[in-house]
Amino acid sequence: MEQLIDLLTAEMQDAFEAAGYDRSLGRVTLSNRPDLCEYQCNGAMAGARQYHKAPIAIARDVAEKLADRPVFREAAAVLPGFLNLKISESFLTEYLNEMSVSPKFGLKMPEVPLKIIMDYGGANIAKPLHVGHLRSAIIGESLKRIRRYAGHEVIGDVHLGDWGMPMGLVITELKERMPGLVYFDDTYEGEYPAEAPFTISELEEIYPAASARSKTDAEYKTRAMEATFKLQSGVRGYRALWKHIMEVSIADLKKNYSSLNVEFDLWKGESSVHELIPGMVAAMKADGYAYISDGALVVDVKEDTDTKEIPPCMILKSDGASLYNTTDLATIKERMSLYRPDELIYMTDKRQELYFEQVFRCAGFPLRP
Repeated sequence: MEQLIDLLTAEMQDAFEAAGYDRSLGRVTLSNRPDLCEYQCNGAMAGARQYHKAPIAIARDVAEKLADRPVFREAAAVLPGFLNLKISESFLTEYLNEMSVSPKFGLKMPEVPLKIIMDYGGANIAKPLHVGHLRSAIIGESLKRIRRYAGHEVIGDVHLGDWGMPMGLVITELKERMPGLVYFDDTYEGEYPAEAPFTISELEEIYPAASARSKTDAEYKTRAMEATFKLQSGVRGYRALWKHIMEVSIADLKKNYSSLNVEFDLWKGESSVHELIPGMVAAMKADGYAYISDGALVVDVKEDTDTKEIPPCMILKSDGASLYNTTDLATIKERMSLYRPDELIYMTDKRQELYFEQVFRCAGFPLRP
């Protein structure tokens, strides 16, 4: 079923053509003065120079051709050359009746559906959802459903924060409070307990306490950084403890998102692409795409047309540690490899625009806010 605006435009184009003018001038738009009319056409203004004629004269010629047409109740030519349009009630009734009996209310399905991955949610492991997460979750879920309704294949990914310094902080605080846990015994070779040594309530109290302490206790922060390194290096006990943190957190997150009627197809996070990073970094170095600057590995992403400063995208810090940039790039690499999507859509805060500009340019994709 054709969209209403397209039907109105076709009618107006026929009128321009019947009056002896180029039919492309007959584009109809919503009125910017809804107090005067519902739709408008400014084609007479655009055609004035082409036909060396006053725009009001062109508008009157066109309005005359619409006088007996059933689509418009009124087509008024007004100075300096606008066409103010009001739809016929009978035409609108017929259109709505047809829409009501058409599949999906007449929505035209795409000839070639797109495969789209939507990155929204952005929850962090070991931390409760807060009001700031509502925006991404609700808007993202809405856009996902709209695109699915429009006939596209859409995969929603929560993209968890589950791998960086916050995990090291939680593990460090657990060790502080329960040093006797078997997970911290480097000589232990048996199976680890199936049940987590903490509840979600305890976990949600542990992270803010650890985060606050790390800001004032340098030695504690150093231990948290070491714990993060051990986790990412594959130390058995730390990985087992991390799995408990993941299981407890994700179960709670799923319950809360379900209460919001938000559903994700993928529950992946930064940890999902950890093993891809060394190969990705090596390839970027080998291709001469990334280079060392002040000890850090970076990629230049500025363009000649930039009107503002776009800093290089940092891939690795001077100590060799990866960043959010690194995991986001590896995530794009994984998504393109596993799913081959036509589009990647990220729901994020406007304040992160520069960050994603850097990441998407580094990945070779344009940013379309």
